[in-house]
Amino acid sequence: MTQIFDNPAYFADEALDGFVAANRGYVARVDGGVVRSTEVPAGQVALVVGGGSGHYPAFAGLVGPGLATGSACGNMFASPAAGQVYRVAKASNAGGGVLLSYGNYAGDVLHFGQAQLRLNAEGIETRTVLVTDDIASAPLDQIEKRRGIAGDLTVFKIAGAAAEAGLDLDAVERLAIRTNYRTRSLGVAFDGCTLPGADAPLFHVPAGQMSLGLGIHGEPGISEHPMPTASELAELLVSRLLADKPDDAGNRVVAIVNGLGTVKYDELFLLFGKIEKLLTGAGLTVVEPECGELVTSLDMSGLSLTLLWLDDELEQFWAAPADTPAFRKGSLAPRARRELAGPDDAVAGEVESTTPAAADLGRLAAAVLAQVQGVVVENEEELGKLDAIAGDGDHGIGMRRGVDAAAAAAHETSAAGASVERVLTAAGEAWSERAGGTSGALWGSAVIAAGLALGNRDTYRGEDAAAAVTAFVDAITALGKAEPGDKTMVDALLPFRDAFLAAFDGGTPVTGALASAAAAAQSAAEATASLRPLKGRARPLAEKSLGHPDPGAVSFALIAARISGYLDSDLTDFPQTDSPLAASAAGNGANS
Repeated sequence: MTQIFDNPAYFADEALDGFVAANRGYVARVDGGVVRSTEVPAGQVALVVGGGSGHYPAFAGLVGPGLATGSACGNMFASPAAGQVYRVAKASNAGGGVLLSYGNYAGDVLHFGQAQLRLNAEGIETRTVLVTDDIASAPLDQIEKRRGIAGDLTVFKIAGAAAEAGLDLDAVERLAIRTNYRTRSLGVAFDGCTLPGADAPLFHVPAGQMSLGLGIHGEPGISEHPMPTASELAELLVSRLLADKPDDAGNRVVAIVNGLGTVKYDELFLLFGKIEKLLTGAGLTVVEPECGELVTSLDMSGLSLTLLWLDDELEQFWAAPADTPAFRKGSLAPRARRELAGPDDAVAGEVESTTPAAADLGRLAAAVLAQVQGVVVENEEELGKLDAIAGDGDHGIGMRRGVDAAAAAAHETSAAGASVERVLTAAGEAWSERAGGTSGALWGSAVIAAGLALGNRDTYRGEDAAAAVTAFVDAITALGKAEPGDKTMVDALLPFRDAFLAAFDGGTPVTGALASAAAAAQSAAEATASLRPLKGRARPLAEKSLGHPDPGAVSFALIAARISGYLDSDLTDFPQTDSPLAASAAGNGANS
């Protein structure tokens, strides 16, 4: 049990601060995580890894030459927010593009994905390679659905070495993908782990039993078995992994025995010796193995075995030098220290000269978000009840948390005269970080995308409103991957977009096009009552959901209607209505 803390709510941040204090020769603190404190060659690909805290050495302990350039660090077992990932990636970028790599968990996929969309929109080429090594989490024919556990290390190490060698983003991505495909892991637990401040573990394993196929976020295994001997455990792990080997496997493998928190090194070494004999007996050569704590789960009593089947190219990069706080291999020349902004400082290069038109539009955007806040507050309870029918009932409160933060951020930045791009970026970041979850990532991403589409221009026309609508929708569909008919917000979102563009292209002013779009969203949201959910948390309770509309679609329709009504009736009350914005709202061909 974790006992050393002042306030459990601040455990992750304070532990990260202490980690940086103990390793200043390797890492520097930035808002959202850590980056290398040493120089990174210009043009080098930046490998940015990350996930929840509680897994040390993963993820911050793997930042340094030959491995990761930066790590985004979330709360205990929780994904870092999109804004945290974005800020770490910006601070890591050396001009060669960014590769994001992390375990395949829903929250991480959404938040890292949102950050990737934003980075690419700003001209920083960004790719993603998910780690999917855990054979217990999905069958081989669904390998893309597997989660990432200790195989994180093999993917990160080879991608980091390739970047250090000067390979371009295409090559680093290709090697990371190949490493992930050729990596397999399986874990076992003898008892669960305890979050800081909790009075009991997240799960228990019955005495005399072992849980097979555990995750690294306190998830129990998929089956329980009588506690084996060391030889029996080695046979179980090796046989399961060899039966799942990649179709192009050779006979040279990296073997990693990974302790999850409380299994002692002597026990790990004992087990490794038996594993090595089994692998050798199967005709395999074990190459530069690892045995110790590499991807942990707080104080979990358990371990995992990872195998990476090498080829000549992968072996070269696995053997390459690395120098990080928690993982060292070979020898690297010392690197000069670099100056970095602290976690409370803005990312360098963000000074903006705002145009009057963009500042006007920023103030209107803040006013619109205040209206969105109002309609969410009014309907928070009903949205929660609707979500509770086939979900966890948190849609109303999640939307409330997100929009409260977004409205406050928009008010603050617009009052300072920021552009609409800056206002909506701040609002989207705040929404994502405060709301959390799927809806927080989606709404945050969409608000930021709309802001980036509007930019910081001298004048605005109706076409800019159409571009913002399109960007808003595209961000959600690209990130959430939902299709029409899945019973999600997308079922109201796409009709909204289509109706807006059809009306606008037909010559209707922006406010009129918004009215048509809002009506389409309302009808579409109501129609979701006849659908069975195919995505999200409501999917397992699909039958209970029948006859009730999707809460995400309903909340979007309510918001669309409120925005439309506000702009149609109250725009004349907004200051500086002779601005280009007011003209564009009045007619789609207006300009200034």
